[in-house]
Amino acid sequence: MADWSFWLMAAGVTVILELFSGTFYLLMIAIGLLSGALAAALGFGMALQTLFAALVGIGATVLLRRSRFGKLVNRTRAEHDPNVNMDIGQTVHVPAWHDGAARVMYRGALWDVELAPGATPAPGQYKIREVRGSRLIVAA
Repeated sequence: MADWSFWLMAAGVTVILELFSGTFYLLMIAIGLLSGALAAALGFGMALQTLFAALVGIGATVLLRRSRFGKLVNRTRAEHDPNVNMDIGQTVHVPAWHDGAARVMYRGALWDVELAPGATPAPGQYKIREVRGSRLIVAA
């Protein structure tokens, strides 16, 4: 079997693994492996084939990382994000506090309510700032 066919098989396996991972980084490595196949088809030795595959793979990965597709997205946590959790920003009425915690009826169910840091416990209306499991974190 020719050298270029080994490079193509390695690129194919890498593309298949890419389909399972969901990132584009393995696809960039597969492009590097394809350049190794091209170098083999052009008749270069194994050392140059490997060098071409490594340089193109690394270069493609660096370019991907610098593109908008490789940037890390600044994600906010779901328990703070009103776009993810519809309860954030809603109001609840707390009739009484017991050591910084209370139980209130909200959306037809009893919820544990905890006071956000820096807020003073007093009966009244509170706005939901965060949801941690079945506990609402509220502030005035």
